[in-house]
Amino acid sequence: MKIEVFTDFTCPFCYIAKLELERAIDTSGYSGQVEIEYKAYQIAPDTPKVSAPTFLDALAIKYNATREEVYDMTANMASRAAEVGLYYNFEKMKTAHTEKAHRLAKWTQQFGQASAYTEALMAGHFMAGEDVNDDSFLLKVIGQLGLDINGAQEVLATNAFLEALNLDRYDAQQLGIQSVPFFVFENRYGIKGAEPNEVFVRTLHQTAKIVGIQPSIKLVGTGEDTCTNGACNL
Repeated sequence: MKIEVFTDFTCPFCYIAKLELERAIDTSGYSGQVEIEYKAYQIAPDTPKVSAPTFLDALAIKYNATREEVYDMTANMASRAAEVGLYYNFEKMKTAHTEKAHRLAKWTQQFGQASAYTEALMAGHFMAGEDVNDDSFLLKVIGQLGLDINGAQEVLATNAFLEALNLDRYDAQQLGIQSVPFFVFENRYGIKGAEPNEVFVRTLHQTAKIVGIQPSIKLVGTGEDTCTNGACNL
């Protein structure tokens, strides 16, 4: 089963939805049977590449709001994040131009590390206040993944994989996607936004019927109190 995930590294609901999808795949029994392809979607391509404002300052400017009003705006977001075990550090979060991060994501994809890379960038951004447009942070993640730092530096220093981002942008336009997160299941079903877990589970089951796969049994408990071959564990 293939799922295309249109996402951006600085989208708070994208991280929440990513975890909802992963939990749904695990609990519904499709682990090992799902191919996830991350597709680039920049929610704020006009964000400055240098001296970008903090997340809270950007909200205040956009809505001409006081700091107290800005905190009120983030309350629902914080509550939704907490439901999946995430605790966003709004005081440290920075806005960021994400083109470089997306280009590097395309590079990691060829090594099967796009999911781990995405997780590391989102965790760093939302909970540690890391700048996903900062080369040093991006290269630190590459090193943690055990990938070639020199190769990553070459990607960052050039326009490598820019065409791949343009293709993702074209795909989003063809599908009518105007916001993220957005999930496309085998080109048949779509989920927009950080929907509750049961929505992801239901869509996984519906898609599985189309592609002809069955969920595997998920064992719970220790399995120690059993009998076999004429003997029992005592």
